[in-house]
Amino acid sequence: MEDVPTPSLAPGQVLVRVAATSLNLSDWETLRGDPLYSRIGGLRKPARRTLGSDIAGRVEAVGSGVSRFDVGDEVYGDNLGLKGGFAEFAVAPESALAHKPKQLTFAEASTIPQAGAIALQGTAPAGAGRRVLINGAGGGSGSFAIQLAKRAGAHVTGVDNAAKLDFMRSLGADEVIDYRSQDFARTGERYDLVLDLVATRSPLACGRALARGGRYWCVGGSVPVVLNIGTIGSIAGLLTGRRMGVLVVRLGPARFEPLADLCAAGKVDIHIDRTFTLDDVPEALRHVGEGHALGKVVVTPH
Repeated sequence: MEDVPTPSLAPGQVLVRVAATSLNLSDWETLRGDPLYSRIGGLRKPARRTLGSDIAGRVEAVGSGVSRFDVGDEVYGDNLGLKGGFAEFAVAPESALAHKPKQLTFAEASTIPQAGAIALQGTAPAGAGRRVLINGAGGGSGSFAIQLAKRAGAHVTGVDNAAKLDFMRSLGADEVIDYRSQDFARTGERYDLVLDLVATRSPLACGRALARGGRYWCVGGSVPVVLNIGTIGSIAGLLTGRRMGVLVVRLGPARFEPLADLCAAGKVDIHIDRTFTLDDVPEALRHVGEGHALGKVVVTPH
């Protein structure tokens, strides 16, 4: 912890007085520099000294050219490019922010941007009667993905560690698997959609879990796994009538606001496992990075 100057604004940027910042696995990966692609823009140390991208708070000042926000507006967004959320003030591009729904607290709103965009895009193929498996379903993105897939009418199987099985059931999962005692790729079950939020398997193993015509998407994972899925997996999938690839998550308010609307209307629940202060950011990062979080973890300035 240290005192640093309040960030200065460039044209098109907004200064936010941070009320809450939720943690994502990307924060842990950037801190550790692993997987290797987390070092993009900062090979030997993080490009941004202060981490934390999913912010919510009030507009403190606006830079020249900003037209969508005024001082005092309540906002939230995924500030992945500039980060800085583990602080009292953060600077974000106007394009990264949206007006916070009045029905949501700052802490609740901060949980949505990155995890929500992944969950919405990752479950887009889910539909009535389809069998969907979500690997890593007990974390932030997974907790939203289970609910979205169930809303679409799918039969949902959640995979995570044993401590999260009851939590996944409470979200609506029809079946749950403890990955430490059972490999979902070897159960003999076939799924129409596999959303893999913690990809560690080979394309061959992933393909075994897919029904003909099914789709497998991974989000993140080690560099070798991602490369194999994007190349060998894509080719093998075409030959076997299955589609395999890496989910390239599109960012911005248009990608997460639909989930915020569902949460504000009470149709999707937000699960905050624990809330930490800035003094406890290292503990918060470990809690998420080591896979203990049930849903989302939030940091508040005080």
